[in-house]
Amino acid sequence: MQYFKLIRAGINPQPFLAEIASVDGAWDLSTGRQDKIAVQREALAIPLRGLKKSAINGRKRRDVHESRWTTASALYPRACRFLEETAEALDCLLSRAKIVSLPAGKRVYPHIDRGEYYRLRGRYHFVLRSTAGSWLKAAEEEVRMKEGELWWFDNDQMHEAFNDGDEDRIHMIFDLLPRAKAHLAFPGLAEPAPAA
Repeated sequence: MQYFKLIRAGINPQPFLAEIASVDGAWDLSTGRQDKIAVQREALAIPLRGLKKSAINGRKRRDVHESRWTTASALYPRACRFLEETAEALDCLLSRAKIVSLPAGKRVYPHIDRGEYYRLRGRYHFVLRSTAGSWLKAAEEEVRMKEGELWWFDNDQMHEAFNDGDEDRIHMIFDLLPRAKAHLAFPGLAEPAPAA
């Protein structure tokens, strides 16, 4: 496969699901994703890391590299720790992150994530719940991601998702900036030294 790569399998999703369940009205606290992004209108989200609004400075949101923890992230310490540990293990800087629920029978419509922010980063999906396996398509490739799996996929390609199961599908979706590319997003950083 060219547009999907399984990074890790066998991660226990239950502690993360329990953490989400412990927050009353977790899916109702932020509706920006479904309200403002037409292709995401059927999905619910819990933002953990978002763009740093003070860094916009006239740029389009899709070109803002700076990110920050959201206020709601304090309610999900286990999820935040997983994100930080995964970024470290993959030698990357953590960027935006969210927990997303796609209800049964709903879809994320075909789109490409455009902008400078996305060009430098990898997009990752950690499957927390998906009884039928999560169907995703990028370009002409299709996969069915299973619970407890962490995947990278190429969101520079036209991509879409559909929940053909009978329960809500829940993923942790996040972006990682490889340290080797950090100087491109943040010009003030020194360029990494070449490998010996």
